[in-house]
Amino acid sequence: MKRTITPGQISRTNLELIYNYIYKNGPASLQDISYDLHLSRPTITSKISDLEAMGMIKKEGQISSDLVGRKAAAYNIVPDYRVSIGVEIQERQFKILTVDLTGSYSLRKVIPLNYDNTEEYVRSVCDHINEYIESLSLRKGQLLGIGISIPGLVSADGSEVTYGRILDCTGLKTSRFQQYLAVPCRFLHDASAAAGSELWASPELSDFVYLNISIHLGASLICNREIFNGQHGYAATIEHIQISPDGPVCYCGKRGCTEMYCSMTSLLVGDDEDKFFENLRNGDTVCTERWLNYLHHLARAINNARLLYDTIYVIGGYLAQHLLDSDIDILYNEIEKMSPFPEFRDYIQISKMPVHNMTIGAALPFIHEFLDDPALTQS
Repeated sequence: MKRTITPGQISRTNLELIYNYIYKNGPASLQDISYDLHLSRPTITSKISDLEAMGMIKKEGQISSDLVGRKAAAYNIVPDYRVSIGVEIQERQFKILTVDLTGSYSLRKVIPLNYDNTEEYVRSVCDHINEYIESLSLRKGQLLGIGISIPGLVSADGSEVTYGRILDCTGLKTSRFQQYLAVPCRFLHDASAAAGSELWASPELSDFVYLNISIHLGASLICNREIFNGQHGYAATIEHIQISPDGPVCYCGKRGCTEMYCSMTSLLVGDDEDKFFENLRNGDTVCTERWLNYLHHLARAINNARLLYDTIYVIGGYLAQHLLDSDIDILYNEIEKMSPFPEFRDYIQISKMPVHNMTIGAALPFIHEFLDDPALTQS
């Protein structure tokens, strides 16, 4: 049977085209939209009115022009037309913030609460989330969902923690949280969440390895701007590549894992993070020796990984905000000593999203889904 496109479908498609154009190019004038999308001015005017009435776009100043006469009105998206919430669960606290359609965050909160795999803990987290949501005074349907970053591997659908030794949360299901929440929620491996925030901040990157160096070490492998988890979800878990068979015991139960040499915990050894780096930059000899030893191990981890995947390595997590160009030079020098191949200095980058990356990254999938499925704009 021959399929036909109805006028309603054409109308909806035009609406989506115009919204996506303004999202990517705004502020934009009617003339710009009409010219670039090859749509008539009456069609543009009608759909702009519809988008304004729906609260999706707004007038935002005027477009400068060399032409004589009145300046054209500029249209831009309403960033908080839809929002999502990111939650980052840690051992002694959890963090929460709101992300809008531009990826900007607001209203970040840190709630002290020791993780415990009990119903009381789950209920307490959800009570805090619901209280937070109520404080936002959102419209019905404005909140897309809640992403929960957690230090553990998660199932492909984000419904279950499949490996959670750090918090002893293997088998934890989102259904335990969902019973107390009115919008969809899902888990994200914290390293994947952090990598997702980097993908958002770095649209020019297509293939890279993201090193999430925070309390613990984690990594994500990105191929063609998609996170590659592997057949069983173990891809890029370089934290468990063994550096020394006689090294300290990792939380996984094995000895000498990269985690024990390249995490922030292994670097700080109980010291305050900001104080350590302040002392380091002031020339403290003990901190300097520890730092150089740390960079040596980090260089070994990157060199080992590059022998499998020769690509860009983005250093993110808590460490990123403390790195200087001189530290990257040290890494290159160390890798050159280890590598069997001629080396180039073009593959290590510092994250463009060095703070709150896991919490923001947890919220972003709901934003992506909204933008990738413009049919939702009709809701």
